[in-house]
Amino acid sequence: MTLTEWWEFFLPYIPGFLYASWLVLVLTILIILVSWIFGLAAALARASDIAVLRQIAIFYIWFVRGTPALIQIFIIYFGLPALGLQLSPFTAGVLALGINSGAYVAEIIRAGLSAIPRGQMESSMALGMGRRHIMARIILPQVVRIILPAMTNEAISTLKNTSLLSTITVVELTLYAQTIIATTFRPFEFYIATALLYLVLTTLLTRLSAWAERRNARYV
Repeated sequence: MTLTEWWEFFLPYIPGFLYASWLVLVLTILIILVSWIFGLAAALARASDIAVLRQIAIFYIWFVRGTPALIQIFIIYFGLPALGLQLSPFTAGVLALGINSGAYVAEIIRAGLSAIPRGQMESSMALGMGRRHIMARIILPQVVRIILPAMTNEAISTLKNTSLLSTITVVELTLYAQTIIATTFRPFEFYIATALLYLVLTTLLTRLSAWAERRNARYV
């Protein structure tokens, strides 16, 4: 098959691939937001003086990091209905991967918090500032600069993990490619196209992170 013939064969599927790519981006953004919520809550709970909160956070991080993301997706999508909670594939996928990524985000944030000298907290409290105000205005802005590269890597992993949602019928890039392959019997071409689209998306995410790092460096 010549290049022209291949292009004519592939052309009708381009709109579907573009839509699937857009869906991957939407999924990634929502999953990242959910992971930041869970990750920040777990990191702060693990650093808390309240023993119960610390133990809950430790268990959450231990369980999520020690089990496969695919199994966690199945627990949320297939397991929760047994408890009376039915979620759509899209919602279940965002929640499952958000919880999964949140455990890794929590460890990244904890490492960032550990890099901040304790003297900053103590001196700020000596000036009469509250713990929440110190955390929001002094500690966390510094932590963001420290953890940005690691958070970028986690975001890229999150984007690639969206392919796992094909197992619960979310029609993202992987499942869209599989449906085409089932009718055309051309796995090589369409899996290559899917891989290239993932590569483009991860490259865009990497460039965006590099821009954010340069912007943050101006304020250091």
